[in-house]
Amino acid sequence: MTDAVSIRSGRLKVADGNELYVESVGDPSGPAVLWLHGGPGSGAGTAYRKRIDPDRQHAIAFDQRGCGRSTPLVTDRLDLLDSNTTSAQIDDIEAVREHFGIERWMVTGASWGATLALAYAQAHPERVTAIALLAVTTTSRAEVEWITESMGRVFPEEWDRFAAAVARDPGERIVDAYARALRAPDPAVRAAAAAAWGRWEDTHVSLGPGWASDPRWYDPLTRDVLATLVTHYWSNSGFGGDDIIKRMPRLGGIPGVLVHGRRDISGPAVVAYRLHQAWPGSSLVITDDGHGGPDGWAAMRRAIADFAV
Repeated sequence: MTDAVSIRSGRLKVADGNELYVESVGDPSGPAVLWLHGGPGSGAGTAYRKRIDPDRQHAIAFDQRGCGRSTPLVTDRLDLLDSNTTSAQIDDIEAVREHFGIERWMVTGASWGATLALAYAQAHPERVTAIALLAVTTTSRAEVEWITESMGRVFPEEWDRFAAAVARDPGERIVDAYARALRAPDPAVRAAAAAAWGRWEDTHVSLGPGWASDPRWYDPLTRDVLATLVTHYWSNSGFGGDDIIKRMPRLGGIPGVLVHGRRDISGPAVVAYRLHQAWPGSSLVITDDGHGGPDGWAAMRRAIADFAV
């Protein structure tokens, strides 16, 4: 593997006034590998570059609309939030594919990126050669209920603090109250909600081996973008998350690897297991990690190496 990786970056205008930051690394003539980041709202970062062989593979990544190096940030244009949906992001992925002149590619992602990868592959199976996913989620209503409500049985003290930190209407779900607060006209209300949401996010992933607090929740700008997008998507069950398991037959004939940590309490392994059962030709890898971890990422690197040939 070459030590110096050539990085090609640029900007791509898409719908609704958004401009995506896009980049690629590796051999442009090699098998294409798309990386979809988590969050929603975390940005693509740089770690994905280490998961391919740049001498023979071509990795593509972008910051999803509203976050990272893409513009405008969701916190600067809350009026664009309603157009930030899974369907819109699928269109963005297709725009990225066409931008790079790629006919078919392997699709990879982690956490929310796994949900988006599955939704994209189900919408455009003819464009997908293989799929590799880590910390598998579908962002279904049941998953959102577990992570925002039922998880209080595991972390009762922290959950009470989390639930009390936002004003709720009678019968309103916690996730809906946070989504509403993060669209409030008062910046102080949004900042307080984002901080409380970040504390809860840091809590429910804390049982994995080697866990360390996520510094993103301590940077106000990053935290506010993340909390706004996460609550928006979770409040809407990922804009179709409940349908992903029903649409798994669309992936028949596409090979895939689902990698999940046994200790990922915020995203129970049963989600990956049920997807595997509904997806002939898929492989399920259960590690001892939490929500991501060294064993999981090692399994992802192996899957990418095996598929992207």
